[in-house]
Formats: sequence, structure tokens, C-alpha cells
Amino acid sequence: MVGPSDEERSPLDPRPPSSEPADETLPPEDTSTATMAKQGSITFAGNLIGKVFGFLIVAIITRLVSPSVYGLFILATSIILFVQAFANLGLPKAIDYFAPQYIAEDDYGRAKGVIVEVFAIMLISSTVVAALIFFNADRIALAFDEPALAAALLLLAISVPFLAINNALLTSFGAIKRLRFRVYQRDIIRPTVRLFSTTLLLLVGFGLLGVVGGYLIGLLVAITAGAVLLYRNAPKILAAETTLVSPGPLLSYSVPLAFAGIIYVFLGQIDYFVIGFFLSSEEVGIYRVGYALAANLMIFLSAVAPIFKPLIAEAKDDDEAVTERYRTATRWVAGLTLPLGLTIALGAPEFLSLVFTPQYTAATAAVIILCVGYFINASCGGPDGTLLQGLGYARLVFVNTTILLATNLVVSVTLVPRIGITGAAIGTASALTITGLAALAEAYYFHGVHPFTTDLGKVFLAAIPAAIAGGLVVLFVPTTILTATVLPVAVYATYAGVLVATDAFTEDDAEIAAQLSPSLRRVVRLARSE
Repeated sequence: MVGPSDEERSPLDPRPPSSEPADETLPPEDTSTATMAKQGSITFAGNLIGKVFGFLIVAIITRLVSPSVYGLFILATSIILFVQAFANLGLPKAIDYFAPQYIAEDDYGRAKGVIVEVFAIMLISSTVVAALIFFNADRIALAFDEPALAAALLLLAISVPFLAINNALLTSFGAIKRLRFRVYQRDIIRPTVRLFSTTLLLLVGFGLLGVVGGYLIGLLVAITAGAVLLYRNAPKILAAETTLVSPGPLLSYSVPLAFAGIIYVFLGQIDYFVIGFFLSSEEVGIYRVGYALAANLMIFLSAVAPIFKPLIAEAKDDDEAVTERYRTATRWVAGLTLPLGLTIALGAPEFLSLVFTPQYTAATAAVIILCVGYFINASCGGPDGTLLQGLGYARLVFVNTTILLATNLVVSVTLVPRIGITGAAIGTASALTITGLAALAEAYYFHGVHPFTTDLGKVFLAAIPAAIAGGLVVLFVPTTILTATVLPVAVYATYAGVLVATDAFTEDDAEIAAQLSPSLRRVVRLARSE
């Protein structure tokens, strides 16, 4: 791909003019599809491991403390995550936008400069925010009429700068396309340490402080491991002489995303704030469990997004390449998310009862509604506008996220006092749907790209008989354990059968499968009748 001329460069682009365009041609064995498949599969494996540990942590907490104590922890972490979005100024997202472009030009000095500047600025801003939380913990607790909240906030305040460092390390691994180290830090080390430390502290009898302490220990150990991994596995960048870039373009790109991140984090926590304000901390805990179950639908998008954004950023001036990568990513994300969504939605009461306790089946309706919203949004590129971020439309992502927040806030405040936690789910699902469709329209308007193909249509078609098969299991299988066991088998078997019958697999699928396993590639080629 030929890069833009000096005159065509975006005013947000801090790269210096070059006399020759960089040769960004990838070798045949490292095409964008192969890279997306290889790195996406690594991230997916990590997401899966992280989800397992995450559910184990929640299952242990919900059995060792009451829903009200768990609800207090959720309120405390919601507040911390919200203010942390202010603290990092959106700068981690500048790393995996600008650094890949410098790396593609072998300009490792400026790639290092971006990383160094981001870390330095974030440490200052996040430390200030942490101090504000620490000295105002009592006032915040009083606002929620939960005195015990103050103790949790005092401890969690110190996590604000560490969360900023953690996020910057994770995006650095995405920028260098070495996502296995991201997986080690985020999905293996942190949840493993948190699981064991939380369990030990709760068994000793620390209660709420034990839940908070486990959270902090896991974060600190993960950051230490991430820093070591980055030091050892980015030699060209770290050995290069640091060339600082103008902070203006970094901030121009990241600040709109910071506000979008603030809104997005607030969106992720607003349901808890609204429920906590109108209802009780027990309702917050119940909704959090349902929300966590439905959020599993984002596991495939989360696997692709860290590598998808740098791939789009590299090709942002080539609409044909963007379209190809967009369609491939969307079809795989939608195709993998659909059967999972059907399984979770149809078996929500069984999964809530078995994994947690029967009292959490009160979140069943919320889980079903959230599944619908998450699937629509995942099929449109995700709630944080990964495609638009990669194309450089930071301000547009901010506008979309503002719409996301406004929709969720209005609907939730209107419905939660009337129908409880189901109203919060309707608010979130409505917001996810509206902004997902908006992102589709904007990508088409500005670049003429869209994900819709006949092959994607076959993926959607396969969901209809799979839903029928799953519905029959729910209606006629008598026991909870048996339903939870048979349901995923029925849904996935029917879904896969329809895909084979409609010849839904493509050559790109065979290439992606080859990155995962030679045996899987043979299966895909056999399904294509080759």
C-alpha cells in the first residue's frame, strides 16, 4: 500500500514528512487476514481463560459474602473506573494508533517517544485524581448513603494510577502486535492472583476489605509482570533513541477518546449508579451478575479488536483494504457470537442458578435483553467504535458515545423505578443498538465501507433453526443441570449444520482456520466441498 503524500497527511498525524513512502507490503504468510486470525485467536484464548477466572471469582465472592457487600464493592469499583477514565486522558488509545504507523515506517525512536510521553502524562494526571478520591471518600459514601463505601474507596484510590499504567501496557502490546503478552498480563496473571488472594482474604474473614484487597493485589502483580514482558519483548523500540513527538497531535487524537472513554465507562457503571440510587445494593449485586453473564457475548469482539484497530490504522487511506478487513472481522465476530448469544439467552435461568445461586435468577429478563443489545453492537464494530478509531475519527467516536450515554441514562432513569433492573437492561440494550447502527452508517458515509455480504447473510440465517432447536430443549428437558448441558450442544450442532448446508465457509475462512490449526483448516475445506 502506498502511503499518503506529505500534502495529504492528516493534521493529527505527528509523523515527519518522508521522501519515500514506506513499503507496507506484508509477506504472503503474514497477510492481514492471517495476522488478525493469529493474534485474534491468542486474545480469544486469553479472554476465555480470563472469563473462567472472572466467573470463579464472582462465584466465590457471592458465596462468601452477601449480595449487599458485593454490591458495595461494585459501587466502589464503578466509581474508581469512572474517575480513572478522566485520569488517563484517553492516551492509551494513542499508543495503538500512532505507534503502529511509526513501526510500519521503521521509525522506532518515535514509536518509543509516543509510549514514553503517554506514560509520563498519565502518571501525573492519575496521581492527582487518586488524591481527590482519597480525600473525598467520606463525602462520596455519604452521597450514596452507604458509610461502608468510604473504606473501600480509601483503599481503591491508590489503584487509579496503577490502572492507567495497566491500560498503557496492554495497548503497547497491541501496537507491536504481540498480543500473547497482553493475554499473559490481563487474562492469566491478574485474575489468577486475584482469585487466590481474594479467596484467602475472605476465608480469613476480611469481608468487603478482602474483596478490595484481592482486587489490588491482582492489579499490582499484573503490572509488574507486564512491565517485564514489554521490556524483554520490544527490543527494537526500547533500544532505539527516544524521539519525542509533538504532544499536540497525541492529545488531539486522545482527548476526544478520553471523553468518549469517560462516557463509555460511565455507561458501563451507570446502571449500577441508577439501580443503587433508586433500589438497594442487593439489587446492584444481582444485576451485576446478570450483566457479567450477558457481557460474555463480547468475548469474540474483544479478541479481534486489539489487532483490528492497528490493521485498520495501517490501511486507513486504502478503502479497499479497510473494507476487506472490516468484512472479514465482522463476519467472524458475528458468526461466533450468534450461537453463544442464543445459548446464554435461552438458558439464562439455568446458568444463573447453577453458576451462582438461585436468588440471582431474578436477573433472567435482564440477561436476555442485554444479549440482544450486545449482539447487535458487536456485529456493528463494538461499543467503543474500533473501526472509527482506526480510521482516525476520534471526535466522531466521542459523539457516538455521547448518544450512547444519553440514551441509556434517559431510558434507565425512566424505567428502573417502575420495573427494576429489567429497566436498566432495556436502557443499555437500546443505547448499544442505536450507536451500533450509527457507526455502520458513518463508516459507509465517510468511506463507503460496510460489512454486508451474502456470506454474512448465511451466518444470520443459520441462527433461526439453531434458536428453534435451543427453544425445544428449554421447553422439554426436565432438569436444570440437563438443560444447561444439552442446550449448547443442540444450538451449536444445529448452527454448524446449517452453515455447512448453505456452503457458508469461504477461502478467507480456510486461511483463518490455518492460523488456528491445520486440522481445522482441513475441516473447513471439507465443509466447502473442496
